[in-house]
Amino acid sequence: TYLIDASIFIFRAWFSVPDSMTCPKDHPVNAVFGYARFLSDFLESVQPDSVAAAFDESLSSSFRSELYPPYKANRDPAPAELKRQFAQCRAVTRLLGVHECSDRRYEADDLIGTLAHRGREAGHCITILSRDKDLLQVLQVGDAMWDFIGDKHIGHDDVPDVFGVRADQMVDFLALAGDSVDNIPGVPGVGAKTAGALLRHFDTLDELYLNLDSVANVNVRGASTLGAKLAAHREQAHLCRELTRIRCDVPMAGSDLAPVRQEPDLDELNVLYDAAGFGDGLRRQARRIAEAY
Repeated sequence: TYLIDASIFIFRAWFSVPDSMTCPKDHPVNAVFGYARFLSDFLESVQPDSVAAAFDESLSSSFRSELYPPYKANRDPAPAELKRQFAQCRAVTRLLGVHECSDRRYEADDLIGTLAHRGREAGHCITILSRDKDLLQVLQVGDAMWDFIGDKHIGHDDVPDVFGVRADQMVDFLALAGDSVDNIPGVPGVGAKTAGALLRHFDTLDELYLNLDSVANVNVRGASTLGAKLAAHREQAHLCRELTRIRCDVPMAGSDLAPVRQEPDLDELNVLYDAAGFGDGLRRQARRIAEAY
């Protein structure tokens, strides 16, 4: 099963393809073009049977914002032109035969986590198309994260070599070290190096807090005062873990939980590509994808 973190690839296209690419009505279509090219390349080269793309609907309505209002509040709202292109990217996804899903309360990461859990129950290994380190916590043995455009793989067993902790420790690692991208503070004075050392010594955040008296024995800079810092920010550390933990139990409809690839709708896809002013390249690729279906 392949699970696509769609926003990563849309934003990459938005920033990498010039916004001088416009439709006949003079709206930018750079993100749509870049995303459609990525998705078409993926489908043509991999020809997956089971695939879904997860989208974010609203960061402000996420349950995490209820727990911690500053969550992702450091991000500027998406420009109107990008919001328009997000809707077009979702249409491209459907018309190319890929199941797409979203939820106002849960983020794309949670949908991916839930689909990964259900996929494993069906006996599938999971490949997540993303480059977001948050999603590494979802990986289990046999799974991988694949930055398709950069062609970089991180398998479940590779995570310790890259981040110094196991995949299942990533949620506690981010809770301790924080994540500036998502405006998650972590524990003040605990960076990635210290967080990794603590988890290698204590294994989990819970075990760490059960053994604060032993923190001074960990071979990290400032170990003698670290226990007091952790004690002072106990509640914050546990709140951060709730923010960094990806949910794998999102209530989803039956069709969402069976992301079987469908045959592309070439007629409707051509209508969309006409409206966007795209040429023959993407259309030819869509025909090849349909013929190989």
